[in-house]
Amino acid sequence: MISAKIITIGDEILIGQIIDTNSTFISKQLISIGVEVREILTISDNKEDILNAFTDSVNKFDVIITTGGLGPTNDDITKEVFCEFFNDKLVHNSDLLVHIETLFKNFVDNPINELNRAQAFVPSKANLIENKFGTAAGMILKKNNSFFISLPGVPYEMKSMIKNSVIPFIKKEFNCPVIIKETLLTYGVGESTIAKKLKDFEQNLPQNFKLAYLPNLGRVRLRLICKGSDRKRLENEMDFYISQLFEILGKIVIGFESINSIESEIGKILKKSGKTLSTAESFTGGLISSRISSIPGASTYFKGSIVAYDTKIKKEILNVAEKEILDYSVVSSQVANSMALNAKKILKSDFAIATTGNAGPEKGDSDKDIGLIYISIATLNEVKSFEFNFGTNREKNINKSVNKALELLFSELSSER
Repeated sequence: MISAKIITIGDEILIGQIIDTNSTFISKQLISIGVEVREILTISDNKEDILNAFTDSVNKFDVIITTGGLGPTNDDITKEVFCEFFNDKLVHNSDLLVHIETLFKNFVDNPINELNRAQAFVPSKANLIENKFGTAAGMILKKNNSFFISLPGVPYEMKSMIKNSVIPFIKKEFNCPVIIKETLLTYGVGESTIAKKLKDFEQNLPQNFKLAYLPNLGRVRLRLICKGSDRKRLENEMDFYISQLFEILGKIVIGFESINSIESEIGKILKKSGKTLSTAESFTGGLISSRISSIPGASTYFKGSIVAYDTKIKKEILNVAEKEILDYSVVSSQVANSMALNAKKILKSDFAIATTGNAGPEKGDSDKDIGLIYISIATLNEVKSFEFNFGTNREKNINKSVNKALELLFSELSSER
């Protein structure tokens, strides 16, 4: 198995100023061609730390990919460290300078300066990787049995270089195994319940197959992955085991993650039936409508949303009766039902979702318990309200409620067909 290590370089990651999304992207790309990522490390812009990381990695991993530290400022020291580690020196690359000057001429308002021109100096032993969108070239150097690949930390620059240069390079240098991966989306049932259903299935999987559970606030992704050398055989085996998963789990499976998000499935049903949808959201703050409208073509079935975060808006825009709020509280099934029904009427849709609740950490206009949630679905002929309590964590309450609302809507739409 080909092994890899990813090293992200930058103080800004360690202090939490930015999130390391590069490692996630690189890992997915490497895994897709059969490279096993065994270690991910984040280190500071410190010479000794980088050298120690390189020393610890050589001969231990087939491929070491670094991101960051290739910019024009004084804290960008990756090239200098590469020179020391590989007993090399920086040399001027005239082709790289032309590329840098062209980028500045065509796309940068500020004039080029000496720091920018200095990026044309690269280690003499390095095979350069073209950076179509930036001034920092990537580098490939080999020490003993390990390839060191250095890339800029800017995500869109790095992604292009990984896809167009690094992945083809690795596939050329190594005999990569065939890896096939499918991820199923399930809603409404917890991880442990699913695992119990799949106990016999897992025990009967071949050694080259692996099932992983990826739970997230009311939904569980099931990732099935297999490795081998015969692609056709693996594809047939994958189809067989995926069909078994569908058969065992039944309706809780929405579809495949790559093509079947629950919001896309909702859209398909609404499009096919010629029906429309609206939302009225309180504590979810428009997140449900954001998920729904993220699907291309949603304008054919999604009428719009009223985010009635303030009780006053619930009364003045959504026409929720003040007596209803006084009698039952703004966090109640009665108010959720009125929000759904009135959103459906105001926005002239066939279906509507409404949410109201105390997400926390403090109570708002209601003295109801923190974590108490109401989700209402207005259908063609009735309105249904559902009560939940997801605990006291605000982020969990909001995101789990969004997932649950979409799950309930999908269930209602499916039953209408």
